[in-house]
Amino acid sequence: MKQDMIVIIDLGSEENSRLAREIRALGVYSEIYPHDITLAELKANQNIKGVILNGGPNNVVDGEEINVKEEIYSLGVPFVAYDFPKALCEKGDESNLKSWLFNVCKAEANWNMANFVADQVELLRKQIGDKKVLLALSGGVDSSVVAALLIKAVGKNVTCVHVNHGLLRKGEPEQVINVFGKELDADLVYVDAVDRFLNKLEGVTDPEQKRKIIGAEFIRVFEEEARKLEGIDFLGQGTIYPDIVESGTKTGKAVKAHHNVGGLPDDLKFELVEPLKYLFKDEVRACGKELGLPDNMVYRQPFPGPGLGVRCLGAITRDRLEAVRESDAILREEFDNAGLRGKVWQYFTLIPDVKSVGVRDNARSFEWPVIIRAVNTIDAMTASIEPLPYDLLAKITARILSEVKGVNRVLYDITPKPTGTIEWE
Repeated sequence: MKQDMIVIIDLGSEENSRLAREIRALGVYSEIYPHDITLAELKANQNIKGVILNGGPNNVVDGEEINVKEEIYSLGVPFVAYDFPKALCEKGDESNLKSWLFNVCKAEANWNMANFVADQVELLRKQIGDKKVLLALSGGVDSSVVAALLIKAVGKNVTCVHVNHGLLRKGEPEQVINVFGKELDADLVYVDAVDRFLNKLEGVTDPEQKRKIIGAEFIRVFEEEARKLEGIDFLGQGTIYPDIVESGTKTGKAVKAHHNVGGLPDDLKFELVEPLKYLFKDEVRACGKELGLPDNMVYRQPFPGPGLGVRCLGAITRDRLEAVRESDAILREEFDNAGLRGKVWQYFTLIPDVKSVGVRDNARSFEWPVIIRAVNTIDAMTASIEPLPYDLLAKITARILSEVKGVNRVLYDITPKPTGTIEWE
């Protein structure tokens, strides 16, 4: 069933994602488009019921005030002025919005995950046909849901490639092999590329450069694996909407390049398949549940594409990378023991490339600090800090200091997003 859609055209607002979520919460699907979208591009969506022109402080691009193309007004659906959604978001009043959606636009409240999955399966079958897809399977929530969608849509025409780049959490490669290769009977290719990635990253300190190196190298690995197979025309990715927003839009400044957005090479030989690119994280989880994925997969900890590479701050070294991996495993184990799994959205450790003086075994030590981060969020666009009990922090600290080599301090980051991002790099 094709779902009714409300289009939000970005005229410089900082509230686009919030408005889209409010509309979806009312049961109507909504997507965000740039100000220079054409009439032909809009007409490609058959079920548009209304258009919101959403203005804001970022409405000047390259010294000129932006506006929509005049031709789009002939779309034949209701339009609403940019100040309407701005006022709505400030007041938090849904009644004006409901009236416009259902009385003026005559939209139906048919946005739900069952319909989304049905639509995506149909679209994937049309896009892929009888050709084959190579899926970048990290084992995280996003790529796992994409895998389930692709398997539902095109079955054995999907080859899942899991690349161990040396930046995964403790035990994760083994878990991916067990879940996807054995339990889900997926066509899974495992690639051990630890040395390849770490050699490429040696001495690189800039986080954007690290992300782009990791992204580009991923693509090269997939190209190599594709050449071993026959008829691979598509590359599947777990891109979601916050990835796109944070990588920069026409009216918004980039926060950071995501490996699957900003790190793709210009000579990419595959056509991309990104069925989740308009979903927020909570919607991705709901999609996974609709597809029948188990809870321990759907609600697992979010993990960035570059993995521990952006949690080993600055130039990556193998000893500090191992310290991040071990401290993260301790943190996750103690959160599980404290009953916090599923109650805190994301928690992890990171280690900066600095050392401080300390005391160990009655002698001077000069070692790294471990920083703990634990945040709660709905859509990853904003985040609050989890107020952890002191006795839990003390227990985690004691274990890290005694079990992780090269560490003499443990710190807790209490910075919300904004001003901090969830990750440090």
